[in-house]
Amino acid sequence: MPSLETDILFDLICSKRACLERLRAMGLRQMELIESDQMTALLDLLAQKQQTLLELQQIERSLDPFRNQAPDSRRWRSAEARQRCSAELEACEALLAEIIGRERSGEQALNGRRDQAAARLQGMHRAGLARASYTSPPAGAVSQIDLCSDLS
Repeated sequence: MPSLETDILFDLICSKRACLERLRAMGLRQMELIESDQMTALLDLLAQKQQTLLELQQIERSLDPFRNQAPDSRRWRSAEARQRCSAELEACEALLAEIIGRERSGEQALNGRRDQAAARLQGMHRAGLARASYTSPPAGAVSQIDLCSDLS
């Protein structure tokens, strides 16, 4: 049986869903790593996630020719095939909404960690300044004042 354009569309949407499912799993892992302060592992995961996002972009570009088509003008193998494609597309939309929500939560969590780290660093800096103000200069250090003036 010859391949229909809608077969390609269905395959692309299935690939998109698989990619989004991988992104969702990475998002779950990302939150775990953020919550447990495993920043090195988080950076490794983000690198993997970037590759998956590039793959998703490529799939989206492959879907571009279908965006300008009127859905009712497409030829499907069967009504069931059209329904399966529609269900896959709905699943993609739900996954994308979930991923976006999780990304926002992850961003907020990372911002909170950043703010905590900044506060700790600021506290350590202040403590260092306070300690330095109470300690005497090291032995052997000579303070000098230049009392010479040029009154020519």
